[in-house]
Parts: sequence; C-alpha cells; structure tokens
Amino acid sequence: EVQLVESGGGLVQPGGSLRLSCAASGFTFSNYAMSWVRQAPGKGLEWVSSINSGAGSTTYADAVKGRFTISRDNAKNTLYLQMDSLKPEDTAVYMCTTSGPFGNTWRGQGTQVTVSS
Repeated sequence: EVQLVESGGGLVQPGGSLRLSCAASGFTFSNYAMSWVRQAPGKGLEWVSSINSGAGSTTYADAVKGRFTISRDNAKNTLYLQMDSLKPEDTAVYMCTTSGPFGNTWRGQGTQVTVSS
C-alpha cells in the first residue's frame, strides 16, 4: 500500500521558517519525481515545487522561489521542503504527491502550515 505521510507543519510568525517532511512507503521512492502542493482555505490545489528522482533537478512556483528549498533523501525514502521567510499567504495545507505508474495520483493527507503574528 502506497503511503505518503507529511509532518513538520505548525504555527509560525511571518519571517519564520519551517521544515516539512514526507515519509514515503509502498513504492520505490527513488524511481519517482516528487512534488509539494498546497491548498489554502477556500482555494484549489497550488503546485509549489518539484524534484526529479535523482535530486539533480528542482523547480519552484514563482510565489516561493528564493524562499523554499525542496530536497530528498532516497536512502530514507523522505522528501523535504525547507520554508524560509514565510508570509501569511503561505498559510495552507501542504501535501507531497507524485504520479503512479498508471497515471494515478498519490498524495498524502497533508500538514497544516499557519503563518500569523
């Protein structure tokens, strides 16, 4: 059974930092590109960042470029998102996701990030 379990969210003041983790199991993690997406209250899913299977290539949404860093540890089957200089508009549920072998979407339940003073 494929499982993606996010952790590391919480309440942080504007300008603060958080590091999210996504523990993967049930599939060969090192073979898959991975992404982070987020969903703010009352809004749709927004792509945040992606990383290829070998961690040699990363991409970011303009809204987070220069503030967020995606990384992965294939030995630990874990995806990370380092979030710095957080803004109130970063408040959302953050989920890790990838596409399965048949085009299906695998996505975790998410971790809440709230940026507020």
